[in-house]
Amino acid sequence: MDVLGVLEWIGVVVCLILALTGLIPVVAAAATFVVIPFHAWINHYKKAAPYLPRVAIVVPAWNEGAVIGASIDRLMALDYPKEALRIYVVDDASTDDTPVVVGSRAEKYPGNVFLLRREQGGQGKAHTLNHGIERILAEDWMEALLIMDADVIYLPDSLRRMTRHLADPEVGAVSAYIREGSRDRNYLTKFVSVEYVLSQPAARRAQNVLGAQACLAGGAQLHTRENLMAIGGRVDTSTLAEDTITTFETQLHGKKVVFEPHAHVLAEEPRAVDALWKQRLRWARGNVSVTARYSKVWFRPSRVHHLGAWTFGIVWFSLWLLPLIMVTSAIGLAGLLFLQNELAANVFRVLWISAALAYLFVLILGSLTDARTSRKELGHILLFPGIINMIVMITALFPPITLVWLPGLFGITLSTEALFILTLAIYIWIPFSMVVAWLARRSERTRAGRWLAPTLIYLAGYGSLLCAITFDSYLKELAGAEARWDKTEKVGRVAAD
Repeated sequence: MDVLGVLEWIGVVVCLILALTGLIPVVAAAATFVVIPFHAWINHYKKAAPYLPRVAIVVPAWNEGAVIGASIDRLMALDYPKEALRIYVVDDASTDDTPVVVGSRAEKYPGNVFLLRREQGGQGKAHTLNHGIERILAEDWMEALLIMDADVIYLPDSLRRMTRHLADPEVGAVSAYIREGSRDRNYLTKFVSVEYVLSQPAARRAQNVLGAQACLAGGAQLHTRENLMAIGGRVDTSTLAEDTITTFETQLHGKKVVFEPHAHVLAEEPRAVDALWKQRLRWARGNVSVTARYSKVWFRPSRVHHLGAWTFGIVWFSLWLLPLIMVTSAIGLAGLLFLQNELAANVFRVLWISAALAYLFVLILGSLTDARTSRKELGHILLFPGIINMIVMITALFPPITLVWLPGLFGITLSTEALFILTLAIYIWIPFSMVVAWLARRSERTRAGRWLAPTLIYLAGYGSLLCAITFDSYLKELAGAEARWDKTEKVGRVAAD
């Protein structure tokens, strides 16, 4: 074999390896979801028992006048002893009527509702929480602390379902299932609703089975007093992911973190791509700091916790690095197309058929974990991957349909060159779909944004939108951009269940 042949062979091998990295998230997702049925046997309910500790609820609030009153009223309507319940609203120097609304509730529920005001605010949610936690820990009354957001609505039995797990002294924290609860959902909140079904009652059930939770829900995390003191008596203020840091620290200190899928909490989520982008960018940048902070934990099994398990690490990194994996796989496919057309086609089919089967499996199993929401949002479950991605899946399964028959319906016969260009476009579509999602955000600022942004998201897919946001977090980190807490505006759209 001559030098040119050797170089071509090396190029094929390298491109093949790059292309096959696309299987990593597919395998990780399927492997995660395959353990969900085992939650029927591997769960914490055997050690749970009726348990009603004295619970202090700390609520950070900045300009929450539109939602805080209803949240307090629903907390006071919980199926929980009122003498074992105290609500501390920490007002972060609000400029609206938040302190007035909370003050009226303090008068309505004396001994249960307390207003703590910070005259100098703007430091972010974590600092606001710590102001309240410090006050609460200064007293001996609290036995468990519930951290929540000002806009969320707890269903009547939710807290009782969470506290039962604290009957086991090995449990340090419990998280609830936060559902999108807007009464007038638009296309984006419907996609968020589907995302939450897949990421919470589905994926977190799997994490219960695997014995390691990635993140307590920021708006619904319950800690024992003992656990809170063990992790420092405060939440982390150095990152934008204080809830994830708290989750990791709890497990690293030898306590269990449990997800309770039957404790439902309703939340209002962003209705515009730009607002969702800012919220998820904050989360993504927080995860960057978490990944770096716990570098000595990854893939190092421990008897104390399961965060170092290979299963947990693969799932974490396959999600965190998903945008890079998408780009790498597309580069590999494109390279194979130029070097070995036939091999490229076979690898493409393997990747996309695997992705289609995995998605179908995840879709069915995930939907079963919250059948009610899944029935309501069936259309957005089917459109979750994006219309073009669905066409690409069909191309992988039945190439003649999109490459021969479909053009033939319009009297078009593709030349060899045109077929090559179309094939290349299909191979690189996945990373390009992130660009389309970014354009959806930009289009919202135009006159046509009302219809153009939804159209672009439906075409590119909601998953591509999330990947685009994660990719943006890479760029922000590389540029050393300031990590700011951009508050998600809430206007009280949550409807009681």
